[in-house]
Amino acid sequence: MPGLLAADGTPLHFERWGDPSAPVTVVLLHGYALDRRSWRGIAPVLAEASESSEEPISVVAYDQRGHGESGEVRAASATMGQLADDLAEVLEKVIPDGRVVLVGHDMGGLAILSLAQRHPDVFAARVAGIGLLAMSAGGVTPDAIWPNALGKLGRDLEMVFGSKLIGLVREHTSKAVTAGLRWWLFGDDPVPADVELTVRMIRGNWPQTVSAFRPALDAYTRESALSQVGAVPVTAIVGERDRLVPTADVEELAGAVENGTSVVLPGVGHVVPLEAAPQVVPRLLALVTEARRQA
Repeated sequence: MPGLLAADGTPLHFERWGDPSAPVTVVLLHGYALDRRSWRGIAPVLAEASESSEEPISVVAYDQRGHGESGEVRAASATMGQLADDLAEVLEKVIPDGRVVLVGHDMGGLAILSLAQRHPDVFAARVAGIGLLAMSAGGVTPDAIWPNALGKLGRDLEMVFGSKLIGLVREHTSKAVTAGLRWWLFGDDPVPADVELTVRMIRGNWPQTVSAFRPALDAYTRESALSQVGAVPVTAIVGERDRLVPTADVEELAGAVENGTSVVLPGVGHVVPLEAAPQVVPRLLALVTEARRQA
């Protein structure tokens, strides 16, 4: 799998689908404690949809630092600003030409907003559309629930299994862990394989990455970042059964930008990229169509 070295030497691993020379590239940024595999139902489908049209698109998904197969994260670099810097490097080195549609799931969405703040010239020159999946509009409370949920689940399970919990979570997909995360993160009728993959991704990022990024998630202020988006089209998607992000929050997010649309998906929970790929893909293709007009 290809990768690049960030400015501080951290390797960032990515996958690419479709035509690298396409005028529009969709960049997928996964959520907190997950990795690029959360886009497995979306990335190849987007690329395949473009193959049947006269205007192909490229799709790139990468593991953010500390996650998946990318390099480890230190406390000092576990910030939304650093994730924005990493995204700017991905755009410069992996996708040097063309317009981009940036799509982020929870923490990935925060990285996109941080890019608008820290690299406004890059944002203005390259970004033609934004998809925000299961991301809160503002205030620390809703997004802080996710890291708090993991912490609470860990404490509860430790009372049952004892001090070897961390080893258990790392080495085994226990029924208790799977049931707890299924309840927190999914909606009415998730596919068991999606739940199992989510548990594996979280297990792979436990405890270092989960702990390192919690302060950044608690502290990040979204309101000022939203003001930097300007007229870029924003589609904000949330699951009706999301226990972490209220639907009203996402509707508020869409209303806070000049060209925003909110979508509520019935029966869907927090892990929108896995649970609702068929509903998400058409919305992203609509952003791509708009981006082509700007290319």
